Amino acid sequence: MNWFQRVANRPFFIRLFHWEYWSFNTIYIPIYIIWIWLCLRARSFFFFAAANPKIKNGGFLNESKKDIFPLIPAGVHPKTIFFSTPSNVDMVLSDLKKNGLHFPLIGKPDIGGRGRGVKALRDEQDVKEYLKMAFLDFHIQEFVPYKNEVGIFYYRYPGKSNGSISGIVGKEFLKVIGDGVSSIKQLLLKDKRAILQLENLQETNPDLLLTVLPAGEERVIVPYGNHARGAKFLDYSDRVNEKLTVTIDRICKMIPEFYFGRLDIRFSSWEELEQGLNFSIIEVNGAGSEPTHIYDPRHSVFFAWKEIVRHWVILWRISRMNHKLGIPYLTMKEGIQMFKEDKLNSEKLAAMKV
Repeated sequence: MNWFQRVANRPFFIRLFHWEYWSFNTIYIPIYIIWIWLCLRARSFFFFAAANPKIKNGGFLNESKKDIFPLIPAGVHPKTIFFSTPSNVDMVLSDLKKNGLHFPLIGKPDIGGRGRGVKALRDEQDVKEYLKMAFLDFHIQEFVPYKNEVGIFYYRYPGKSNGSISGIVGKEFLKVIGDGVSSIKQLLLKDKRAILQLENLQETNPDLLLTVLPAGEERVIVPYGNHARGAKFLDYSDRVNEKLTVTIDRICKMIPEFYFGRLDIRFSSWEELEQGLNFSIIEVNGAGSEPTHIYDPRHSVFFAWKEIVRHWVILWRISRMNHKLGIPYLTMKEGIQMFKEDKLNSEKLAAMKV
């Protein structure tokens, strides 16, 4: 590796020259003026809370997955058990067995986002370690074995019979293929996306990095469909068709007063997903959802800005329509409190080293 390649592979320069890794504010500041304009037109800085009336804050911030879970149609989500902190390890393990949850499992904070605080739980020891780091209420969910994961962005205008899909993001998990000689760490060093995950992996799973895989063996290193955790996001919006739209629309209309957001779904095949077969909704996200297909490396930041603004306008229209039907916006006091709560939750999530 020459001098230029060594410099180019440093995390700072990887982030600098690939906009998909820029900070949230760096991406959004250039278009905040449009958000302010929408707020002024709505006569509220917190209009988004009216988008999904049954979800706290419309699903913009601090929404509880425990509250959203009962809204999702039965049979299309994984088994999940919710716990408050602090929790007794023996009671948690007992509840898991009582409800038929078997390893591997997934631990998630009740309030979170961007993959923060999410951890694969392979055995009882992992559960014990997770409870030590759980500074927020959390839930433990069965691991969905379907090999494919997507985020499907859905919206429906109040009073309209049918909704639409505005984008689909495919998620390619961080993985390596062994050569019989190199350690997993050495394999990861060949991939810029993986380099950004090395520091966290060194802290959370150092033994894994020393493993040498047999030639040809594929190993998923980070089994989470989160961009911040190393997943590659791909724009699959060209897969939107009438059959898929009808299926997703039917499901979303079963979620009470759900008009705007993204479904994170694991599924077996596209053909079966279109028919509503062999899939599981692992998360429902509301007004704060990003159209994450923008993070496909093939897209420019200008494409991202266009898509973000397009979805903001849809959110604004839906919120305005619901407001005219009597759904209130947040007051200034409630909105400020929402951001204070989010700051506190973010600090707690940052302390969870998983």
